[in-house]
Amino acid sequence: MNAMLNRVYADYLMPSRLGEYEALVREVADAGYAQLSVRDFFRRVRGGGSCPAGPTFVHRHDIDSDLRTARKMFDIEARHGVRASYYFRLCTLDFGFMREIEAAGSEASYHYEEVADFAKRHRLRSAEAVRERFPEIRALFARNVARIVEGLGIPISTVASHGDFANRRLKVINHELLRDEALRRRCGIECESYDAELLRCFDIYISDRKYPVYYYPLSPFEALGKYQHICLLTHPVQWETNWVESTRCNVRRLVEEVAWRA
Repeated sequence: MNAMLNRVYADYLMPSRLGEYEALVREVADAGYAQLSVRDFFRRVRGGGSCPAGPTFVHRHDIDSDLRTARKMFDIEARHGVRASYYFRLCTLDFGFMREIEAAGSEASYHYEEVADFAKRHRLRSAEAVRERFPEIRALFARNVARIVEGLGIPISTVASHGDFANRRLKVINHELLRDEALRRRCGIECESYDAELLRCFDIYISDRKYPVYYYPLSPFEALGKYQHICLLTHPVQWETNWVESTRCNVRRLVEEVAWRA
């Protein structure tokens, strides 16, 4: 019962937390951290052959839904000269907004989920059945990347795997696809956001959470000064309620799950 009430509060009643986000980017700057996109941070890692010198704070936004709040977060960052990465699903692609992000020096790229989508569409219910279809799924990923590059007008170099209920049930994660180096070369992918080469350079990786937890494993405010290289993963829908988007996502999840089990 408590979990249901917490979900209703988080999706429909929670006051906006965007003031908290603006306070965070200010405190990060005041603490002397460079605020970077995943792309910028990774290129510093690869260019220097080691983790960057000096304190760095990497902003990663997964745009699962709620473009409205994503734009508000981008506006906050633009006011403060912050660079960040925004990863868009196929259902949240907005090429005009993505080009604005790139023009500001931040990164707009792909939050991919071909494994989960393919499994649900073809009603594959075992990890073995999914992995047998990986050649088809890789080809689908390559087509989707090409479509995004064409719409955006510039290459993309980092991507981020989306997590879906189907991945958790099947125990097959989307970024298994990117273990194929030929696929990476074909698509121009330099880094996947869960690559060990990237993650090893973060002293702490923080993700936002729904009410009442908000952050895991600790608040980014607490991390400042304690850790030199910090990555914060956020989802706009968890910073401001959006009744339309929350309802759409909840209904879509229910419909997909029922259809997959049918």
